[in-house]
Amino acid sequence: MNIRILFACAALAAPLAHAHVTLEQASANAGAYQKLTFRVGHGCKGSPTHTLTVTLPQGISGAKPMPKAGWIISGTAGQVTWKGGPLPDAHFDEFAMQVKLPATVGKHYFKVTQLCDEGRLDWDAIPDASGAKLASPAPVLEILPAAAGAPHH
Repeated sequence: MNIRILFACAALAAPLAHAHVTLEQASANAGAYQKLTFRVGHGCKGSPTHTLTVTLPQGISGAKPMPKAGWIISGTAGQVTWKGGPLPDAHFDEFAMQVKLPATVGKHYFKVTQLCDEGRLDWDAIPDASGAKLASPAPVLEILPAAAGAPHH
C-alpha cells in the first residue's frame, strides 16, 4: 500500500478513535430558546449504547427533547434521558432538545452519562485552570450576551 494513502487513512480515522459526546452548537445568545444537539460518536469499548442522560447546567431550563424512533424519552426539570436503540459502536447519532438559556454569560457544561450493553461512560469532566487535556470532557456551550433588540420567544 502506498505510504501516503496509509497516512491519509490514519489521519481520517484518528478523530473517530477519540470521539466523545459533543455539543453541535458552540455558542448561543443569552436568554434565547436554543436547539441543542448532542452527538454520540461511539459506544463503550465496542459495546452498543442503549441509554443517554443529559444533565442540564444550573440556569438552563424548559427542556423539550426531540423524539427519536426506537427511543423512549423521560426526564425531570434538570435532566433528559433517551433509552432504547441500541446505537451500535460503529455508528454515531444525535440527540436533540430545545431549552431556554439563562441571562448569565459564560461557559455552561452539560454532564452526560452514556450507558452501554457492557459498561458506561461519564462525560462530566470540567476543565480547570491548568488547561490539562480531559479524558472524558463534558459538552460545553458558550453563552454570549444577547444581541440588542434580539427577539425572545
